Amino acid sequence: MKRVIVGLLVISFSLLIKSCDTTDPPDNKSLNLKLEDVSCTEAWITLTTTNLPLPTTITLNQTNPSGDTKSQILNLNTQDSLLYIDSLLPNRTYSFITSHSGLTGISSNELSVTTMDTTSHNYTFETFTFGDISNSVLFDVAIINENNIWAVGEINIADTSINGYTAYNAVHWDGSQWELKRIKTNACGGVDYPPVKAIFAFAADDILFAHIDGSISHYDGIKFTNDCSLITQLNGSVNKMWGTSRNDLYVVSGNGFIAHYQNWHWSKITSGTDVDLKDIFGTTDGNEIWTCGWSNQNGRVAILEINGNGVESIWDSQTNTTLNIYSGTLLNSLWTSGNGEFVLVDGQVFRHSLIDKMIVRKEWVPTSNGWKVLDLGNFAYRIRGSNKNNFIVAGDAAMIWHYNGKSWHKFEEIYNTNDRIYGLSVQEEIMVAVGKRYGTGLGDALLIIGRR
Repeated sequence: MKRVIVGLLVISFSLLIKSCDTTDPPDNKSLNLKLEDVSCTEAWITLTTTNLPLPTTITLNQTNPSGDTKSQILNLNTQDSLLYIDSLLPNRTYSFITSHSGLTGISSNELSVTTMDTTSHNYTFETFTFGDISNSVLFDVAIINENNIWAVGEINIADTSINGYTAYNAVHWDGSQWELKRIKTNACGGVDYPPVKAIFAFAADDILFAHIDGSISHYDGIKFTNDCSLITQLNGSVNKMWGTSRNDLYVVSGNGFIAHYQNWHWSKITSGTDVDLKDIFGTTDGNEIWTCGWSNQNGRVAILEINGNGVESIWDSQTNTTLNIYSGTLLNSLWTSGNGEFVLVDGQVFRHSLIDKMIVRKEWVPTSNGWKVLDLGNFAYRIRGSNKNNFIVAGDAAMIWHYNGKSWHKFEEIYNTNDRIYGLSVQEEIMVAVGKRYGTGLGDALLIIGRR
């Protein structure tokens, strides 16, 4: 795939070229524009030429919201091109049309593109801690809606029982109060109420809870049922879950473990790596499913694309090092909203194209003297969002950054060196971060809610 950089005054174009075949009659010459994706400041447009002699020259005209028109000559060598257009303004409508520079009467449809609006950085935060004895922590969280939130982990509460405390593995918000929960596994792994490491919710009556013993509980809104069948394949705990439905679910774990639940049974997927896979996420249509992680033993880092019951290496610090922009990273989390790109994090933010997977760029932010690479300031454990104009990165020291589609904002008011955030869930007007507050004793389970 060839990449050509084309400049056009206030915007710049990147052409990502891919080949295709056509069987149309040779005299049926045409041009076509199709919008693939759009954000607050970017658009991805496919330009298709039919039966034009190659190489060929095309004129692209862009009409800005002000009414002025910019033109640019594009030299094409193949029939399909992807135009990546940046430096647009949020919440504005642009129109695009192409025409052949040498053959009269050949022009494309006029494509109207409206960019997304930015969202507000104006969050108000509330912090909760749970657990008053021993070691308490929350690993993950799922927002069903603002009045139905589940957070999972291990919460120990002192009492008069024979152990001196009771262990809870979840906490639920009903809109007015938090209630500690004990989700039983029927001793799949020898313990009735083991901590819960991950949660994934499809709906209020369709929620999955992954325990540290490898068992998975399903909640139908009334009762819990348990699946012990994964334990025989998994040595340890599921780290994260993702899927398009309960019957199309993926889990990842340590030592490169990946498994797929479909047709009501689990199948292990050979990953080709031994790293601790820490996160998994995919596009809503399930066409792109990625996982990433790193090994604490040897420092190996990997990004994998899952294709059905197989995997493809996107990056591996030992065996597939072409994308050296990732050298020296410890990739903890990834997220996508649309078909344009994945966003990955460690101490920095990386945008990885889904259209040309050899293209990765670091996130840049403006300064008084120009531009610089965004330095998060702390190690990030999770990235999640609701759309391209509303995603959050969180991690060490209760670090929380928000991207609103155009700018980044760090919430200094909740920064605390005793806190660490492991899990994150984001909807349009609410976000919840969970983790651990270190300090006296062995630490408390931490939960932070941000509302707009």
